[in-house]
Amino acid sequence: MSGRLFVIGTGPGNPEQMTPEARAAVEAATDFFGYGPYLDRLTLRAGQARHVSDNREELDRAGAALTMAANGADVCVVSGGDPGVFAMAAAVCEAIDNGPAEWRGVDLVVLPGITAMLAVAARVGAPLGHDFCAISLSDNLKPWPVIENRLELAARAGFVIALYNPISKARPWQLSSAFDLLRRHLPQATPVIFGRAAGRPDERIIVRLLETADANIADMATCVIIGSPETRVITRKGQADLIYTPRFMAGDKR
Repeated sequence: MSGRLFVIGTGPGNPEQMTPEARAAVEAATDFFGYGPYLDRLTLRAGQARHVSDNREELDRAGAALTMAANGADVCVVSGGDPGVFAMAAAVCEAIDNGPAEWRGVDLVVLPGITAMLAVAARVGAPLGHDFCAISLSDNLKPWPVIENRLELAARAGFVIALYNPISKARPWQLSSAFDLLRRHLPQATPVIFGRAAGRPDERIIVRLLETADANIADMATCVIIGSPETRVITRKGQADLIYTPRFMAGDKR
């Protein structure tokens, strides 16, 4: 008899931003598969087992979890943020699509979470108040020219752009190249929000204009939100600026 496979997100890292549904799944599961820093966010009781793997071993992790669930265990695959946004839900579905028939019989429960761009946006106001898109800058799973094309089209279309996986030691140049490309299509005064570890003790929120945005501000734990030509900044005396994108379209300001 098949067990259950929960796929959950821990949210951006603040324990209060983990959903009650995800907490209930943690209570129900006996075994937990995930990247070590994500599993570290959970408080497990005696008898609940951790199965730690590297961040680039998503399909192997999904396969191991599915095998255990197919044999009757209640298993939890853990992501940061929301499991369906550049995370493990897609890897689990891919493993089922290409795996043995018994994996298709597993009771799969994917639970939504709070993704990084939502936590970062909330810190500064409402930059995602109008149409937006999310793009991963990692070229591990897609070619860089595809990323460049998507960035250009998103900027020309007037989307606010949230960038995931903006920079790493193995990919030190992509974010700077992305800024160079966007400067050709967006106003130089477009606000750029660097949100690192939103909601955690080491949170860092920095806002720059596109013309002076420096890729060195970001690391792999940073979500970068680039405004649209409609995005506005409200200066407030004695308080942090508010950044929002109006719900209405006022017209092309470029």
